[in-house]
Formats: sequence, structure tokens, C-alpha cells
Amino acid sequence: MSFTKVTTAGAGTMGSQVAWQMAFHGKHVTVYDAIPEGLEKGRALHREYADHFIEQRGASQEQIDETFARLAYTADLAEAVDDADLISESVPEDRSIKEAFWRGASEHAPAHTVFTTNTSTLLPSGLAGFVDRPQQFLALHFAIGVWDSNIGEVMGHSGTDTDVFQDLLTFAEEIGLVPIPIRKEQSGYIVNSLLVPWVNAALELLVRGVSDFQSIDRTWMITLQAGMGPCGMMDRMGLGVVYHVAKLIGENSPDTEALDYAAYLDEHFIQKGLLGVASGEGFYSYPNPAFEQPGFL
Repeated sequence: MSFTKVTTAGAGTMGSQVAWQMAFHGKHVTVYDAIPEGLEKGRALHREYADHFIEQRGASQEQIDETFARLAYTADLAEAVDDADLISESVPEDRSIKEAFWRGASEHAPAHTVFTTNTSTLLPSGLAGFVDRPQQFLALHFAIGVWDSNIGEVMGHSGTDTDVFQDLLTFAEEIGLVPIPIRKEQSGYIVNSLLVPWVNAALELLVRGVSDFQSIDRTWMITLQAGMGPCGMMDRMGLGVVYHVAKLIGENSPDTEALDYAAYLDEHFIQKGLLGVASGEGFYSYPNPAFEQPGFL
């Protein structure tokens, strides 16, 4: 099966990047967000991506115009999914929010629609009970900075149709991703199984007062010859996302220290509206964060 008409759910940093990537690569995309203000934020982000693609990635104005022509926006779920071949869900990392979305999508989407989640930590098998077609439900996971960190991790559950799994790998390639098949359910896929321990190690150093965030990042960047440290990466991921992931880990595993990390993020960032790159400030201020400036190292 080919996927031409796609609905993306969630217009925040992650969802807006997913929608842009798909539309830029020729898919007709309806962007859905339950909150009208969130939808307007998604529109604004798309205008920023357009400028970036022209200035930094060599896109032509014609390509940008065609991309915008393939994008539509709505806060009406029934309208958003009524002719979708595929739904890509990037709503907040909260099981109850995901359940409400998928039950609504099941009610309104055509029978042929394939359902995909972009969850960072939850397993497809834990969400498949929320839909009316579990054989057509699986994960298509994107990395933040979709066009640069262009992997598409595809992970099903025991009831996922194998043809749907293969079709989704093909789709990932069509939208400019490197398809990464995940053959066995793994919380965190490959990328987050590697990334989360790294981020948690940095948060532990901060929460315990071992060092400051600039020193943590400098150490990582110098010793691994990397362009970004873990605190800069958290800004890029979105501190709200990092907070929700830490909270979920702490509530659903013996790792209660993750709740301390979530509390730290909530106190120092979330309550102050400091969400990282998306809000213009997190550990660093954006654009032009300190770790990119001469002399930081």
C-alpha cells in the first residue's frame, strides 16, 4: 500500500517537523492539533522551516511554495482524518492523551488508514488496545531535527500485519529517511535506548550538584569531538519532552531517581516556560547558543 494523504497529529516542535518533512517530499499532509493556538504555532514553525530550507539547505522558492500547497491545518479531528491513508501521531507523551486521540481517530478514519505513533517511550503493544484495527497499528519514530537526524525507526507489535510493516519502511524512505527496522519491541527503540541513559547521566550530575551544565557539555564535546553536549541536546529535544519521559520512567519502573530528574526540570524550566529551542531558552538561549560560539570550548 502507498501512503499519499497523511494526517499528522500534534503541531509542536516534533509534529511540525514531521509534517514539514512529509510535505517537502511530496505527501499531502493535514496537520491536526486539538488546541487552535498549538495549530498556529505549527504554522509559524513551518514558516521558519521554509526560511531555513532556502537559506541553509538550498531549497528553491518553487519547492517551498509546493510544500506549503501540500499542507492543510485543522483543529477538527473528524475532518483531519476523513481521507487519510496514514496517521502519524506526535501528541504529548501521556498515555491518557494518546488514548483519547486514538479512540477518536478510530471512530473517524477510513478502514484502510494505517495508524502510526511517534511515542518516545511507550510500546506499540501498550497502545494498540486503543484502536479498532491493531493489525494496522505500529510505530514510526522520528528523531528531533528530522531532516538532519533522518532516521525512521519502524517498530510493530506481535499483531502488526507484516505487509504494513514493510509498507511503512518504504514510506520512510520516500520521505527522505533512512528506514530502521526494529524486529522486536524495545522501549526507546535504538536511538533513545542509547540517548536516554546519556541524558539521565547529565541530569544526575546536575541534580546532585556535581557540576554545572556548561562544564558537563564542555567535557562531552571536547572528549568525544561532538558539536553538542547533553544539555544542548535536551534543549533541542524539548525540555517538556525530556520532563515527560523522565516522569514516565520514574512512575513505571524501579528507577525512582528519574522522578528527581523530572522534578528538577519542572522547577527550573517547565514552570518558567523555558522549553529549549522551541521557546528560545532552556539551558541555553536561542538562536546562537553559547556552545556554538568561539571560546566555549
